[in-house]
Amino acid sequence: MPAPSWRRRLARVLLRGLAVALALTVLPVLALRWVPPPTSSFMLQRWAEAGRPAYRWVPWERLSPHLAVAAIAAEDQTFPHHRGFDLPALRRALAEDRARKRGASTITQQVAKNLFLWPGRSLARKALEAYFTVLLEAAWPKRRILEVYLNVAEFGDGVYGAAAAAERFFATTPDRLGPREASLLAAVLPNPKRLKAAAPSSYVQERSAWIQAQMGQLGGPGLLRAMGR
Repeated sequence: MPAPSWRRRLARVLLRGLAVALALTVLPVLALRWVPPPTSSFMLQRWAEAGRPAYRWVPWERLSPHLAVAAIAAEDQTFPHHRGFDLPALRRALAEDRARKRGASTITQQVAKNLFLWPGRSLARKALEAYFTVLLEAAWPKRRILEVYLNVAEFGDGVYGAAAAAERFFATTPDRLGPREASLLAAVLPNPKRLKAAAPSSYVQERSAWIQAQMGQLGGPGLLRAMGR
């Protein structure tokens, strides 16, 4: 029998490589639907640069609904309805060349980036972010995506997740955060290393007030019931 051509050998190598790549990405996403993330890529980078970050996982039932709604109001108001990408916001951001200000990155995209990737704006990283965003939306319900987001988002310099932030900045537990505390935490999400929830600048206070108004317009905690499990 003649030996396989180099094209067939190359195809087999590529298929095996694809299978390994899929296994290394799909399996962790599936596992993390139920298993609390012990850390994230952003936390590991912080650990390497400045020491161990503050982080403690808490389940959905111990997260304030006000914080969940505040995060949606501040970061991604179409979160309950889109499939990972807010295309109208992305088009506006590209047209106006103000992606950072417009907040075109959805909560799902931020979870993909924070858990699995690294900071930066390269095409390779954006492509991987899109890939993981599709995986997350396919494998996780909306509530799980939001639960993980509230646990791994950075709310202060080296302070990750609602539990660490509530204790550090308000001396309370994450389930007892009220609308004001929740809106202050959401207000610093664009730049948690510079903006302070515990000592808010005039900008953070104004943004917090805007977020609280948006929370009311979105329906408050009732918005979360519409997402189901």
